[in-house]
Amino acid sequence: MTFDELLRTIDTDSLLRVFTYDAQQPLIFSSGLFLFLFLGFSFIYMLLRRHINTRLAFVTLFSYYFYYKSSGFYFFLLGVVTVSDWLIGRRIGQLRFPQSDKQPNDRAAKWLVALSVFIDLALLGYFKYANFFCGSIAAIFGNNFQPWDIFLPVGISFFTFQSLSYTIDVYRGEVKPLDRLLDYAFFVSFFPQLVAGPIVKARDFVPQIRQPLNITSRMFGQGVYLIIIGLFKKAVISDYISINFVERIFEAPEMFSGVEVLLGLYGYSMQIYCDFSGYSDMAIGLALLLGYRFPMNFNAPYKSTSITDFWRRWHISLSTWLKQYLYISLGGNRRGKVRQYWNLFLTMLLGGLWHGASFNFVVWGALQGAALCAHKWFSQVILHRPRNYESRGVMRFLAILVTFHFITAGWILFRASDSSVSVTLLSKLFTDFHGELLFDVLAGYPWVFGLMAFGFVTHYLPDRWQSRIVARLSMTNVVVQALLITAVIYLVIQVKSSDIQPFIYFQF
Repeated sequence: MTFDELLRTIDTDSLLRVFTYDAQQPLIFSSGLFLFLFLGFSFIYMLLRRHINTRLAFVTLFSYYFYYKSSGFYFFLLGVVTVSDWLIGRRIGQLRFPQSDKQPNDRAAKWLVALSVFIDLALLGYFKYANFFCGSIAAIFGNNFQPWDIFLPVGISFFTFQSLSYTIDVYRGEVKPLDRLLDYAFFVSFFPQLVAGPIVKARDFVPQIRQPLNITSRMFGQGVYLIIIGLFKKAVISDYISINFVERIFEAPEMFSGVEVLLGLYGYSMQIYCDFSGYSDMAIGLALLLGYRFPMNFNAPYKSTSITDFWRRWHISLSTWLKQYLYISLGGNRRGKVRQYWNLFLTMLLGGLWHGASFNFVVWGALQGAALCAHKWFSQVILHRPRNYESRGVMRFLAILVTFHFITAGWILFRASDSSVSVTLLSKLFTDFHGELLFDVLAGYPWVFGLMAFGFVTHYLPDRWQSRIVARLSMTNVVVQALLITAVIYLVIQVKSSDIQPFIYFQF
């Protein structure tokens, strides 16, 4: 075959789609394109394992390509944040910890931290919150506001928070400023966690960047396990119950009875958990296969015995970020109980706003903050329980049941498109329940409720079971692990919808 004939056999349109941005077909972990690209990426990555600068540059370029396939030419924002915070971080290090006999200049360093915060939050504020705040101000003054056509880049909340952690940690002396822009670009853009977390703090990740690449059998086995579990959570459980039941409930709640709405709420609780924890599992698993460790982002959150316990288990990287960089900066618990409760409430209120530019999210964050304050006051002031108190037996079961239903009720604000949908959902629950329809509804959606039941049952299994599975998987060879991944991919192909279902947290 001649070269011209070979070129004619190549589907140029398909090849072009691989290298161009398509808003309808973003590159996500559960897509066939990503799984195919990752195989080629891994081959080159392992060839470069002993050439650290080349390897870091290769991963960074792939990460920018990955982000381009998610947000188009808005990937330049990632570059702006990277360059500005790297330069600011270097200067903060020079001012706070001078090499010569010069005195540290804390005042100038604080102004540079403020500059970093301003740049990052200004970008985040414009692209994510401009329409929300301008619309709210216009409504106060009775003006008609036409929303601006502003594109929300995928994951901008994640990489701005991650980059902010670097400049703040440099100022606090918890991480040394990086001399190489390449190292910092690698840290901010590392593709497994780029668009939906976990939010990896500089102090945890920066020391790993230039360590010798050493992927143990335990790391490889755990990585494969997490990828398999994450892919199954997202593409089998979450997507299936969403498309076939949950979306119908939230899009037209007036057409359903209260019992169907209740089951839809249970379904959304499982959907959002499987969707987001599935992404986190795959991100952590991919990082392990590349020789890097991320902190846990979910720890069976529906096992929580209180709202406080829930926020120690759900989106752990965001919870710890808010605690370390916002709550503590506001004063934490150092200025009395009343100020502590206010700091806690304000932190959760802003955490709710972080999730989306909508009053629904503001109210949801306020509700979470108020519940945290109420629980802390009741358990510590009234019952005088220690911070790490754990209930046992029947009381533990009841505590888990109450906490789960409080969280599930809160998801109404999280998922409903506007306040009228929330009101309709609540109205159906309390005025039009029709519990006699329960078995008919269950019989009408056997696969939906079968997957939901499977999700909840496996969620409540003991943690040691997972550890045993990882240990067994680590002892198998690469062929067995590859066959397991192939089997899950085949299962995904059989049940997935024709359209790619983006991860829920892409919008944040």
